[in-house]
Amino acid sequence: MESVEVVARDLAKRFDAFAVSFLLIDVGDEQLVRLASTTRELGAGGAESVDLRDSAYEEVLRTQRPWQEPDGDGVRVVLPVTNRGDCVGVLEVTVPSLDEEVLAQLGEAAHALAYVIVTDRRFTDLYHSGRRTTAMSLAAEIQHQLLPTASCCEAAQFTVAGALVPAHDIGGDTYDYAVGHDVLHLSMTDAVGHDVGSAMTATLLVGALRRARRAGEGLAEQARQANSALLEHRQGSLATGLLVRVHLSDGAVELVNAGHCAPLLLRDGVVEPLVLEIDLLFGVKPHPYRVQRLALRPGDRLMLLTDGMVERDAGSVDLPALLRDTAALHPREVVRAATRAVRRACRDHLQDDATVLCLDWHGIGRTERQADNGADTDTASPSRPGRSTARAAGRPPGSR
Repeated sequence: MESVEVVARDLAKRFDAFAVSFLLIDVGDEQLVRLASTTRELGAGGAESVDLRDSAYEEVLRTQRPWQEPDGDGVRVVLPVTNRGDCVGVLEVTVPSLDEEVLAQLGEAAHALAYVIVTDRRFTDLYHSGRRTTAMSLAAEIQHQLLPTASCCEAAQFTVAGALVPAHDIGGDTYDYAVGHDVLHLSMTDAVGHDVGSAMTATLLVGALRRARRAGEGLAEQARQANSALLEHRQGSLATGLLVRVHLSDGAVELVNAGHCAPLLLRDGVVEPLVLEIDLLFGVKPHPYRVQRLALRPGDRLMLLTDGMVERDAGSVDLPALLRDTAALHPREVVRAATRAVRRACRDHLQDDATVLCLDWHGIGRTERQADNGADTDTASPSRPGRSTARAAGRPPGSR
């Protein structure tokens, strides 16, 4: 419970820092919450919220580079707290003076803090509670427990990032991913309805899919078991689903589409929806699901989405254009841009969940890793013409 405060006190002692704070990204991805500080009293319920949009904090999270400015008799530095692409928050430190050595040590401390938080959040509600700036409905609570712990993952062959809005209400959409030795599993489901019932349907679906996946079943069998789970345990409930398996050795992709929205593929600057055969929704009747195939190329970007991204007022958002315009951005920033555009189009009053999952395929040439932290190093193949994945994330190749 005190690990963040221990890190803050240690930094204050090592660098004669005037102030050290840790700010956590809120669940809505629109604010930061100051969770620990050496100079502020942050008692229960008294955490300070800071707007993220158009701030120095947002720039740090977007570029993954430190930001600094003079502050009285010292220098205020903001550093990203990130682990394998998963942005946890920022570390804010004010030190008497700053040189390259001190900046490097602060960066190492921020990265170490990310590991501390990733480890500790398995055992406490501190970080889950700290991310909430508004009350969460029961349906949303259930829904968020179904999502991966980390919304983003960096690896040698790929980067994947996901987001779901609104964060505090409605329940039915899910996305999931899991990395194996030789495959990457992705799934997206959309349970019909907008209440606790749809969240329960989503729970059953995700549980059935994970059970089948962890038992080593193929996509067709995963889909069959998900369908059977609804037919047996939640009769009358329906859900769409898109299941994807990417072979990490060559980029070969298998897909099953159970009545779901077509994914968008960005390739060589052109965005097109994937033309897939559509099988019945989960929960209709026993039905054989067809496995379809796609070959990814280095530099491809694949976007999975639910109908909340395109229905009603959200339909005014030109997602293909957005995907083209954000081609140079990290997938983490692409999903943020997409969900923000939808929220803006709906004036923050979404009538349905809107969920997006973005996959970048880098290819098999990027396989070297730094020994100190396991971060991947760009060596052979850029993820898109004219830029490397590291540069797209706003950091030099080989950085964390």
